[in-house]
Amino acid sequence: MKSRIHLSEHFTYSKLLRFTLPSIVMNIFASLYIVADGYFVANYVGKTEFAAVNLIMPVLNILGTIGYMFGVGGSALIAKTLGEKKPDQANRLFSLIVLVAACLGALMTVSGFIFMPQIAAMLGAVGKLLEDSVLYGRIFILALTAWIWVYEFQLFFVTAEKPGLGLAVTVLAGLSNIAFDALFIIGFHWGLAGAAAASALSQIVGGVFPLIYFMRKNDSLLRLVKPVWDGMALVKSMTNGSSEFMAEAAWSIVAVIYNIQLLKYAGEDGVIIYGVLMYVSLIFTAIFVGYSNGIGSVFSYHYGAGNHRELRNLRKRTLTLIGIVSAAMFVLSEALAYPFSALFLQDAPKLLPGAVHAFRIISVAYLFTGLAIFGSAFFTALNNGQVSALISFLRTFVFELGAVVLLPLLFGVDGIWYAIVFAELTAAVVGSIFMAALRRKYQY
Repeated sequence: MKSRIHLSEHFTYSKLLRFTLPSIVMNIFASLYIVADGYFVANYVGKTEFAAVNLIMPVLNILGTIGYMFGVGGSALIAKTLGEKKPDQANRLFSLIVLVAACLGALMTVSGFIFMPQIAAMLGAVGKLLEDSVLYGRIFILALTAWIWVYEFQLFFVTAEKPGLGLAVTVLAGLSNIAFDALFIIGFHWGLAGAAAASALSQIVGGVFPLIYFMRKNDSLLRLVKPVWDGMALVKSMTNGSSEFMAEAAWSIVAVIYNIQLLKYAGEDGVIIYGVLMYVSLIFTAIFVGYSNGIGSVFSYHYGAGNHRELRNLRKRTLTLIGIVSAAMFVLSEALAYPFSALFLQDAPKLLPGAVHAFRIISVAYLFTGLAIFGSAFFTALNNGQVSALISFLRTFVFELGAVVLLPLLFGVDGIWYAIVFAELTAAVVGSIFMAALRRKYQY
């Protein structure tokens, strides 16, 4: 049996893959929360219900990624603190972050449930599409606090040197979602309400189990203890994690704009095709996000320890791996465009040509997505939240949002797909420029 890999070690390619693989698989299974609902709703409930899930899900995702902000920013600060040999302080900070995130989750659950009809209406939903969006959103949001914990603990398990346990919990939650979907939708015929209930219950599985683990005595680097208020540390965690939160939240905001544009240029069918593309994209980007999350604590540790040689080693090997995986994703997306589309559109074959055409375009984006994601995560790991946030802001709010508004004026519906490629390419270029410009400062 292979021994546990510690943050303080020298990392070879083998150790990088072994250490980050649990985080990668964990992110893939976390994405299955959404993908499983989409598959079952598309094939066993109905076309309008599928559009409703795609319409309301970006808003729900914005609320859930509060946990991602605390998880990424908090993990970087906690790992740095551990690198400075201050374990008690690290545990107090860890406990405070978990508590504050839970309080925010409860507050957003109440307000989100009350205002769900107004939110769905603002997205352009009317008639049955509006009713279905509100139904799904109100059931799903009841588990928001648990979903926030899911995002947080994905990162904290890595910092605690327990990525394998984090993987096991996430796989369990993902499989639970699929099982509940099959039971509630196919077995009980609960339709869209069953899909929402399945996702809510799976969030509880993924969020509460880690909470119980960290509350008990364990052999990891972290444990929940009595928190001590530290406003400055909280602000630092939120600031440091703001870039990743911005990336996730901005993705959701941009998805809302995409849906609005698609309703304008292609109607409900356009929203359905976009949903199919995003389900596949969730899985592909989860690989890059999972790797960046998994390696982030290692960068933070060696930065805190002042080990510049290892920082250089990590950067070089990471960029090599990202380049190889990016090329593989491009080829895979091009080759499997039709099977991916057919998986979700079994009952809507007339939409297949449009979906395959869109896949052919956005597959080019996967050549740049990995570098765009890592560029932001890299500076978060170095506790430079400002640069990380700027990269994320430019990627989404400037490049992608601007492109999705302007390019359809020139290319029609295709302009919406071109916008995705443009955003990833420009974000990768910006991230590369910052890595080159700040190389001497951080000595990587």
